[in-house]
Amino acid sequence: MIDFNIKKIAPLCQEFGVEITPEIEQQLNLYGNLLVEWNEKMNLTAITEPEEVLFKHFYDCILFFKNVEVAQNAKVIDVGTGAGFPGLVLKIIRPDLEVTLLDSLNKRITFLNEVISQLGLIGITAIHSRAEEGGKSKDHREKYDIACARAVAAMPVLLEYCVPFVKTGGQFVSMKGPSASEEVALCDNAIKQLGVKKPTIICETLTGEEQRAFCIFKKISQTPSKYPRNSGKIAKQPL
Repeated sequence: MIDFNIKKIAPLCQEFGVEITPEIEQQLNLYGNLLVEWNEKMNLTAITEPEEVLFKHFYDCILFFKNVEVAQNAKVIDVGTGAGFPGLVLKIIRPDLEVTLLDSLNKRITFLNEVISQLGLIGITAIHSRAEEGGKSKDHREKYDIACARAVAAMPVLLEYCVPFVKTGGQFVSMKGPSASEEVALCDNAIKQLGVKKPTIICETLTGEEQRAFCIFKKISQTPSKYPRNSGKIAKQPL
């Protein structure tokens, strides 16, 4: 069993009000071990060294709570969740959240369900679906307080995939690298069409030179029913 040394980030998290309890430490360690074990048979992440998992996966996701206001019992959807970042970590830190993990690859959903089961988490669901299909579904369209995505696609594309999930008054949070401002500069039309305000961008340092930008879009009106378009149109003609 690998020890991911979760205690190392505990003081950093405490600075913005997140307490790493013994239960959270145990759950993150188990999650990390399952990630490394399953990664040997399927491509979940290029990051497997314990120190890198600690900072570039776990601490990265926990920083969400430093920069985003997340109400008690909020409904959160993680679009294109991959190995569960940030959605699974958000749930571990805040058990009150109702979390949906959405991914288009069924083998990732199998992994996520295994993690959910082994960690004994309730109030979290992993769904096998393409984002543009989920965004059209009456079960998911404009049902969430927060939609989030970490490094899934270029920003104009990502907005069209994710904003339809968010209810008016909610937020879409895109976790990006240091070029976030340049990406946002290409989004004026998408922002106008989809019903969100220009974002707040907050930059953080994970470890060494590694940068994370949180781009927080507030939803101010309903998204027109024609969005999201099918994936081919989104790719060929981004908003």
